[in-house]
Amino acid sequence: MRMLILGAVAAAGLAAPAAAEMELSFYTGTQSAPHSGVSGNSPGGVGNFDATLAWEGRSGEAPPYYGFRATWWQDNNWGYGVEFSHNKVYANDAERAALGFSRLEFTDGLNLLTVNATKRWPQLWGKFSPYAGGGIGLSIPHVDVEDATSGAKTFEYQLTGAAVRLTAGTSYEINDRFSVFGEYQMTYSQNKADLAGGGTLETNIVTNALNIGVSMHF
Repeated sequence: MRMLILGAVAAAGLAAPAAAEMELSFYTGTQSAPHSGVSGNSPGGVGNFDATLAWEGRSGEAPPYYGFRATWWQDNNWGYGVEFSHNKVYANDAERAALGFSRLEFTDGLNLLTVNATKRWPQLWGKFSPYAGGGIGLSIPHVDVEDATSGAKTFEYQLTGAAVRLTAGTSYEINDRFSVFGEYQMTYSQNKADLAGGGTLETNIVTNALNIGVSMHF
């Protein structure tokens, strides 16, 4: 997965026009996820299943929620780049058990890799610069699912589908090299995972996050 991330960064850098500024950003925050439908098949246990689960984010628990991105800003204040976020979701304990699973989570994590386009308005309010953007890419979660009956355990990274990201926030310039920022971010990911023993699990997950972070400018 690290090679995939580095490859995407390099590809975006080659594809972008000559940039006036490069920005590297790192963030953390609080991330949650609303209910979503979960369906599939667990051959060694419950068999076919179709339910709605209440996901829990638990942002501060290890492994924590975080993200980073690289943006190449152009002279017209449009930026292009790549972003990786380590989102995470846990199935509600009672609902997970009712489906016949002793574990059902994407906590290391619900990893999303997107190519982004962002518009900013530099120093619109003094040293504050609002921005908004979005991206499309891939969901590469760490699938952590265990069947309570058979004990079959899925514990691996998988490429499970497409992902979309929307972000809006504002940054504050500390000096020519550093800025801090706060933002809201929403993601949507399609996740069709293969389970040990020949089963499948399918769910589309939305996350909502309030992020704080720091950026370095070159």
